[in-house]
Amino acid sequence: MSTNKSFSTETSERYSRALFEVSKETNDLEKVEIDIKNFQFLLNSSSEIKNFIKDPSQSIFQQNKVINLISDKLGFSKNLKNFLLLIIEKRRIFFVKKIFKNFLKLCSIKRGEINASLISSKELSKAELDQISKDLSSSMGSNLKFDFKVDKDLIGGLKLQLGSFMIDTSIKNKLKKFELAMLEN
Repeated sequence: MSTNKSFSTETSERYSRALFEVSKETNDLEKVEIDIKNFQFLLNSSSEIKNFIKDPSQSIFQQNKVINLISDKLGFSKNLKNFLLLIIEKRRIFFVKKIFKNFLKLCSIKRGEINASLISSKELSKAELDQISKDLSSSMGSNLKFDFKVDKDLIGGLKLQLGSFMIDTSIKNKLKKFELAMLEN
């Protein structure tokens, strides 16, 4: 069964895999990962830079100038700097967020981490999150990394998603099941 991927998804995956492999070969993977997280923070905190990168009317020369400046100021690795200049040259800089998201996912997989989504009806303490992560990590045999959110609409309980596997112990879900059962009778 084939999956239909968009051009941007396929392109992003190819570029992120290439950066990952080059960084791994040169033992620069950790540095590139840190640099990418710093770049993402910069993109998320500066609408000017985000808009500059998304703007297709910017010249390659101007984009190179800005990326060189950012790379030098933030001390990016040579691999990341060259990679950014390459995707500018290929006019793929507007894919940078997707490329970096895929790259970080590859790094996470290499470390044996599994990303999970945890939604709770109330705020959980760091100790509670650590304990949940520790318990599930030991039972799964992998290191779990949580994306944690609070959703008051759940009324009580938790929702945990690991890839396509979902555990929903929320009161909202149980009430929905009761409602369906009552409608069937």
